[in-house]
Amino acid sequence: MHISTSPRRKSFRLVAVFGAIGTALSAAALTIGVAPAQAASFATQPDTQIAVFMVPLTLLFLVLLFEVARFAWRAPLPAQAPAGPKRRLQWSKPGAAQSATD
Repeated sequence: MHISTSPRRKSFRLVAVFGAIGTALSAAALTIGVAPAQAASFATQPDTQIAVFMVPLTLLFLVLLFEVARFAWRAPLPAQAPAGPKRRLQWSKPGAAQSATD
C-alpha cells in the first residue's frame, strides 16, 4: 500500500496552487477594471516603485539560486570533456618554415 505521494507529485501540487492563486488575482484585477496604466498611477511614491520592481526581481533571483543548488545537490556535476589534441599554429608561410629547417 502506498502511503504518501511521490516528491514529484507534491512539487506539482505546489506549482498548481501558486498558479491558481496567480490566475485568481489576475482575474480579480481584470474584473475590478484595474488596467496596467491605472496600476502604475497607484504607485506614485519612489519607495513603492522600487518595491514593485525589486520584489519580483529578488524572487526570480532566489528561485534561480534554489534551482542551481537543487541541481548541484541532486547529482554530481557532469565531468568535463577531455581536452582534444592541441593544434599547432603556423605563424609563417608553409614553405618558409620548411626552408629554414632544411
